[in-house]
Amino acid sequence: MAPVIRSALWLGFFGVILAAWVMMYVMSTGMGLDLLGRPDAMGQMMRGMDPRMDMYMPMASFGPLAVMWAAMMAAMMLPTMIPTLRSYEDLMVSANGTRAGWFGVLLGYFIMWVGFALVIAAVQMALLYGGVIDMLGIAKSRWFAAALLLAVGVFQFTRAKEICHGVCHSPMMYFMGHWRAGFAGGVRMGLGLGTFCVACCWGFMALGFAGGVMNLAWMGLATVFMVLEKLPQIGLKVIKPLGVLLILGACAVAAWPLYSGG
Repeated sequence: MAPVIRSALWLGFFGVILAAWVMMYVMSTGMGLDLLGRPDAMGQMMRGMDPRMDMYMPMASFGPLAVMWAAMMAAMMLPTMIPTLRSYEDLMVSANGTRAGWFGVLLGYFIMWVGFALVIAAVQMALLYGGVIDMLGIAKSRWFAAALLLAVGVFQFTRAKEICHGVCHSPMMYFMGHWRAGFAGGVRMGLGLGTFCVACCWGFMALGFAGGVMNLAWMGLATVFMVLEKLPQIGLKVIKPLGVLLILGACAVAAWPLYSGG
């Protein structure tokens, strides 16, 4: 029975990820965007709207933005958690890990990313009303987009990135050093792991303001970057090359005079 339960839980886990991506697709098309984040006629109209207009616009309200970012957290970050959950399952055999603890780790991790979703939704509101991004979350200036790419690229070379990535990349070491049994213990460890993960990957989320918050291709690429960083065999080898690519991207954006809004 245990293998059947385990398979059902993993299927449910991947089902949540799929549902989150479907939700993102529905929200994206509902705002007049295609898979590449390119606006159609309705999207162009929304981009030109003033968020101060006396009418209801979801992208200018904190609640809908927070829901959108929470869905993006589930779609983009849950896939990166697979090595962590697999590591905990190993401890269900070799230590006193439990299935309740497994759920606790998942819950604690997701709580941290939902908290980050609230923060970045507030940041988007501030950028929108400050005239830095448009109603669709797209940077109005190529210089802002270039600066964001540069900042995230440089962060890849910092000591903070190295420390946080070390925890995310080797969750078994974190479990061994911070082990707590049961559901409550799992939540506590999940909160800790989630904190390091947010500190490690915040930049890839923030890059949504450079390529378009609801640009599914852009956010899908960011998800691939984060998954690659978590892979045991190559994770440590891709951090700095990704940083170089981001810095080169910043240079390309800054040098591109035809960038919309530049």
